[in-house]
Amino acid sequence: MGQLVDWDLAAATAGALGKAGPNVSYTEAAEVVAELRRLADEAAGHVAEYTQLSGPASPVRIVDRKDWAAINISGLRQVINPLVAKLTGDRDPGPLVNAVGSRVTGVQAGTVLAYLSGKVLGQYEVFSSDPGTLLLVAPNIVEVERKLGAEPRDFRLWVALHEVTHRTQFTAVPWLRNHFLGEVRAFVDAAQSPGEQLAERLRRAVGALADSIRNPDSRASVLDLVQTPAQKAVLDRLTAIMTLLEGHAEFVMDGVGPEVVPSVEEIRSRFNRRREAANPFERMLRKLLGIEVKLRQYAEGRRFVHGVVERVGMTGFNRVWESPLTLPYLNELGDPDAWVARVHG
Repeated sequence: MGQLVDWDLAAATAGALGKAGPNVSYTEAAEVVAELRRLADEAAGHVAEYTQLSGPASPVRIVDRKDWAAINISGLRQVINPLVAKLTGDRDPGPLVNAVGSRVTGVQAGTVLAYLSGKVLGQYEVFSSDPGTLLLVAPNIVEVERKLGAEPRDFRLWVALHEVTHRTQFTAVPWLRNHFLGEVRAFVDAAQSPGEQLAERLRRAVGALADSIRNPDSRASVLDLVQTPAQKAVLDRLTAIMTLLEGHAEFVMDGVGPEVVPSVEEIRSRFNRRREAANPFERMLRKLLGIEVKLRQYAEGRRFVHGVVERVGMTGFNRVWESPLTLPYLNELGDPDAWVARVHG
């Protein structure tokens, strides 16, 4: 079968379009890398004690923007290639698409990743390896701490607490990674509704995309525009999982913070103001790429975790990790009492 995305071109585009990092000397860069490694190890102890969860260590990689994009392209291959096969019925799309279309989509994918590579502070990447790899994007962390005027060690540890919490979630809960990947596969399998033509879906997507740009209050993302009704059900479950994971990480980073990050309240205040102060073009990009959804997940998920811990304590909250059946439903995220009643009742 032909290739609809030129992944090599995507990687080259992301590398070429990605913004240069902040000005640092070689010595400063080496010191940042060394400190981020130390702080990731320190954060692991704090997270284990606070969450009452522990799992085997997995690799920590301190990366630059180009490396981050390359790692994510490797993961995207494993998600998008099966989706393409599903949409095309494993038919070769033809020489024109192979020769031209794959390069166009490669440039598009690379352009998106170039934008994101300048925004992401860290990530727990689960697609490319088992159990996953903790990534800390050094130039972005340094750039943001400078813009915020934050104390470097405090800010770096604060970021490490968030990302190490994600690593702890996937390493301490043995079934979580396979369950998450299974939901992603289910999303791919639901890509083509019976009797529905891809061209019709794309026409609807163009109309919805135009409406999203015209209407600043629209919540549509690119993912919303191309999903089928069957995918919507799967996406609701994935959204609930991601909201839980992000909210739990936010809750932990701020909960641990006062003990080990003296300036945590100031950092959080400045960081939130920075999130909200994006220019209109960047807000549109965030919306279309689904980043605004992710920002809402941080807040909604944190409120859910806080509400549950307030009612049944951390031990009671940790029943969420018992099995897929104890994960919150999408409608329970705004109603901690409903989850407590279902799981503890």
